[in-house]
Amino acid sequence: MNTNTLTNNAIQILENRYLLKDEKGKLIESPNEMFIRVAKHISSCEKKKTFYEQQFYILLSSLKFLPNSPTLMNAGSKKGQLSACFVLPIEDSMDSVFTTLKNAALIHQSGGGTGFNFSKLRPKEDLVSSNSGTSSGPVAFIKIYDAATEYVKQGGKRRGANMGVLNINHPDIEIFIKSKSSKKAIENFNISVGIPDAFMIALENNQNWQLINPRTKKVSKTISAQLLWKLIVNEAWNTGDPGIIFLDTINKNNPTPTIGYIEATNPCGEVPLLNYESCNLGSINLSKMVTVKNDNYILDWNSLSETIHLTIRFLDNVITTNYYLLPEIEAITKSNRKIGLGVMGWAELLILLEISYASKKALSLAETLMRFIKNESYKASENLAKEKGAFPNWSKSTLTKTPIRNATCNSIAPTGTISVIANTTYSIEPLFALAYKRVGILNNQTQIEINEPFIRKMKMLNLWNNKLKKEVLEKGSIKNINSIPEKVKSIFQTSLEIPWQYHLKHQKIFQQYTDNAVSKTINLPEQATINDISKIYKTAWKYGLKGITIYRYGAKKHQVLQKCNLNTSKYC
Repeated sequence: MNTNTLTNNAIQILENRYLLKDEKGKLIESPNEMFIRVAKHISSCEKKKTFYEQQFYILLSSLKFLPNSPTLMNAGSKKGQLSACFVLPIEDSMDSVFTTLKNAALIHQSGGGTGFNFSKLRPKEDLVSSNSGTSSGPVAFIKIYDAATEYVKQGGKRRGANMGVLNINHPDIEIFIKSKSSKKAIENFNISVGIPDAFMIALENNQNWQLINPRTKKVSKTISAQLLWKLIVNEAWNTGDPGIIFLDTINKNNPTPTIGYIEATNPCGEVPLLNYESCNLGSINLSKMVTVKNDNYILDWNSLSETIHLTIRFLDNVITTNYYLLPEIEAITKSNRKIGLGVMGWAELLILLEISYASKKALSLAETLMRFIKNESYKASENLAKEKGAFPNWSKSTLTKTPIRNATCNSIAPTGTISVIANTTYSIEPLFALAYKRVGILNNQTQIEINEPFIRKMKMLNLWNNKLKKEVLEKGSIKNINSIPEKVKSIFQTSLEIPWQYHLKHQKIFQQYTDNAVSKTINLPEQATINDISKIYKTAWKYGLKGITIYRYGAKKHQVLQKCNLNTSKYC
């Protein structure tokens, strides 16, 4: 591999987190050697090892596809734990709470993230019969988990990530909703309220809602559904949390309902999982799935098909070659063999094709593209089933029409770090800004990003000069630059300039053809209203989304992406 294809930002991240080091912390491999290491390990379970090692190496080193971070970090190392996502159970006992905390710490140390549903825990100040005392409640235990996460770095490389879910009928739901707005905020958790259809119907009909003690199964409080909803959207406006997961929608699409009920997701919400399940993710770089015809970019469907079939095999092999931290995780993961192939570079693909993100043309392409990816993913998994056998729980699943190797095939992950390595745009998100800085990463370092396709387009139009560069670095946007044609402006619209309706429509279309879920943040401008957030959350349910997250710009004091760069202008 020519390391010139990697940007300085990518090399910085790889050297800091991914490349192997000796006991003194000295680098002992190059990026190319990392790709060789991963390809060799993931192909080690194949009959045609050498052939697939070469195929996987080309796939990775060309940056057409990258797996989730633990696979890049740990494949080929001793006790290499390769999965990104886990859900662990929490029952209403001290033994369960602290056994799960120990297991979560082991997962964080290995590079994985964890999701939990705390709804089985008795509420705050409820009776504890063993000592005639009272319970601390779910939020107190979330804070304990949060503190533990702070001190257990993932693989010595990054702090752990968690998803905390509490169902909306839990007596402590109001405390939970407000739990990230206090001075002692929970730092290492995304939090989501677990909402059933019944609540949304109660909300629509302006009815009351019952909170049920999970220990006694008795009603502890009756509250207006509208009041609870207002609390959720107010807090989301204020802090970005809580998000929502729609539990009935998730379980309507659960491929193994006889094996268990899904109560939680991984930290970013793209993989709803049964207790102890893990999932292995990877993303195709859509900006590499193009070819040039008559001086214009077009989608290369043949290349995309070949890439999908190879990546499904790669991700399935991750399950086989993985090291499992707990026997319970190994048992259910190998029984269901869930994988999540997704995409990154969607916004960059649209830019290359000169299509505005906020357009019907973009939505139409999204539908054609994701339907194709899902269909080809299933074909690839069915082919693997013929070669290696269906997943063991296949006969107990909802997928019994044709033997298939994997209970799920697709997830749309946020691709936070791997898209930087691949030098493309995040997941299915629009451009955050044409120029921005990524702060507080890699031990509080800062990285500068200027969108490369934008620079190329400006040079082609003879518009690139120091004045334009200064303006873009200052504001991250070209919407007020008169010299740039409106059509070009529409192609390079940034996240905060795009109406939330288009954000949500993109998520809806990708979700329709994704068997797991879609992690997408509806980025909102600072002036977005509480009513906007209420509309977004309600529309998400009507669209059949499995979860929804918003973030209003500036809602947190420390946000990773900021739309300014090399100065201290008012836009910082």
